[in-house]
Amino acid sequence: MSRFIRIAGPALVPLVAIVSMFGALFYGDGAAAPLLADPGEVVRLGLPTAKLLVNFGAAGTIGALVLACFALSSRYDEFGAALDFAAAAAAVLTFASALTGLFTFLNISNVPLSFGQGFGDKLGLFLTQFEAGQAWLITTLIAAVVTVLCFAVRNQTALAFVTVFAAASLLPMAQQGHAAGTVGHDAAITSLGLHLVFAAIWLGGLLTIMIVRRSLTPDRLTLVLSRYSTLALVSFIVIAASGYVSAELRIGTWPNVLSSYGVLVMIKIAVLVMLGICGFFQRRYFVRRIGQRHIEPRSAFWWLIAVELAFMGIAFGVAAALARTTTPVAQTLGQTPTAAEILTGEPLPPELTIERYLTEWRFDLVWLLICGFGIVFYLAGVRRMRKRGDAWPLRRTVLWVLGMIVLFFVTNGAVNVYQKYLFSAHMLAHMTLSMMVPIFLVSGAPVTLALRTSTKRKDGSRGGHEWILCAINSRFARIVSNPIVAAVLFVGSLWIFYYSPIFAWATKDHLGHQWMIVHFLIVGYLFVQSLIGVDPVPFRLPYPFRLLLLLGTMAFHAFFGLALMSGSALLLADWYGAMGRPWGPSAIMDQQTGGGIAWSVGEIPTVILAVVVVIMWSRSDAKETRRLDRQEFRTGEAELNSYNAALARLEKKDR
Repeated sequence: MSRFIRIAGPALVPLVAIVSMFGALFYGDGAAAPLLADPGEVVRLGLPTAKLLVNFGAAGTIGALVLACFALSSRYDEFGAALDFAAAAAAVLTFASALTGLFTFLNISNVPLSFGQGFGDKLGLFLTQFEAGQAWLITTLIAAVVTVLCFAVRNQTALAFVTVFAAASLLPMAQQGHAAGTVGHDAAITSLGLHLVFAAIWLGGLLTIMIVRRSLTPDRLTLVLSRYSTLALVSFIVIAASGYVSAELRIGTWPNVLSSYGVLVMIKIAVLVMLGICGFFQRRYFVRRIGQRHIEPRSAFWWLIAVELAFMGIAFGVAAALARTTTPVAQTLGQTPTAAEILTGEPLPPELTIERYLTEWRFDLVWLLICGFGIVFYLAGVRRMRKRGDAWPLRRTVLWVLGMIVLFFVTNGAVNVYQKYLFSAHMLAHMTLSMMVPIFLVSGAPVTLALRTSTKRKDGSRGGHEWILCAINSRFARIVSNPIVAAVLFVGSLWIFYYSPIFAWATKDHLGHQWMIVHFLIVGYLFVQSLIGVDPVPFRLPYPFRLLLLLGTMAFHAFFGLALMSGSALLLADWYGAMGRPWGPSAIMDQQTGGGIAWSVGEIPTVILAVVVVIMWSRSDAKETRRLDRQEFRTGEAELNSYNAALARLEKKDR
């Protein structure tokens, strides 16, 4: 029976998904004909079916690539089998994306399908000029490239970039989801994007294990399953959090739970709970017992996998139907939106006060999860060190946790609420992300902790330890971690960012906003690491030169702030100048205030860095003095005696 499950298991997922999708479509009227411009039953049913195939293709591709990067070894046949499966799944993704693009065109335009030149011209115009068409064209092209790369690339480092590129194919889909361009669009894009990526890792990883099962010995199966279960646990947490955000945006109030959309969401939640139970038994019971060989892998374990795949199929099918079901909360702006609502997709918040700096929140799920996982994993590493008897300074733990708390507040608190409307709030976020947060994070020495607590692998696969070593020893890391290069990036990117179209992209586009946060954190981290870091780097400047580098860099930084304070030209006139705020200073005065923040508030971390560098310099000198004293004690002041003897010889020669 286990042989039948292993063969039929992968086919069970799409079968269950299709059945549950059609059932959910008819229950929620997602397949009902519209009153106007009905594209036909083939299109109404074909579009969600094609999107379901897209989801399965993406899951197989991303899940297999992630497993190849983090769980499988290139020394064994399992590695090649997983990449072959990834290539086949990417081919399915390519075909399904192209088919979805065609059905989307037919659904929007209501043009009958034909093979004439006129139809082709209209389809080409849709794919190149309209946002929905461009999204599916980009997804199709990325999937086609990934298909080729999965066949051609076998280097593990290169595969990491292929995996990131494959995950990028889901970004256009996330931007086309419910509320992607209306009220709550930032939260909707974030939640849907996270949901798609981690669902793909969860389902795709499990399917990959079933596909490569024949290449795994029982010992290898235990290792791969234990590594996959960690990925599945993280995926479960992210999917649950992103699913809650999506449901809150689309359902709104408790009475709406009884709507068709709400009932389907409840079914999906129930399925997620069952998947969590299956994952718990898989992680706590079966994986451990397979490793101890109390049970055969061909027994109850494969039945559990089959049940888990069936539930995943239900979840994927219901999710595909939900995309076609009308939400109880309207996903559009009001009839008379304000200028702020048109620009940002959100209502204008109340006037910013000191009290509202502590009470206003707009949660960003990405950074909420990053901060949460960052604290949990760091504390887990400290606990692991102490369990084995090693010491870890308490101040490093405290500084790391403080850094994560500050990062959480900047990305989720009042600064995140108002930075779309006030340039000064944006500049405060910039200064905090690039100068204050890195001081805390660098002082926590996360790389050192990770290297000392992560397990070294001996089977040729790459875990956290191996990927960290690969990153810090790469040529790119050696270049960007050079103190001079880090300082140039820190100062140069400041001017380039604000005086180029990048600023507009980062302000108006949610993806650009996320890139901006990552960029500020990285360049700030590299600069602070070059000054006070304790993590391993290829090269460090002597302490006097560190102070000179800090003072020179901050001079350019202060000059940037003064330029904004004295400037009379608005940087984003079509954004900050068109916001229509009835409260607060004018746009140009607010921009000048932002320049003052860059000049004054930015100097506080400078003073802190200078003090820390001086303290480290003093401790280094004291440590060197103690070392020399110990050496003189051991050698009986041989070096001093030799020096005095040399002076005596010179004096005798002079006489």
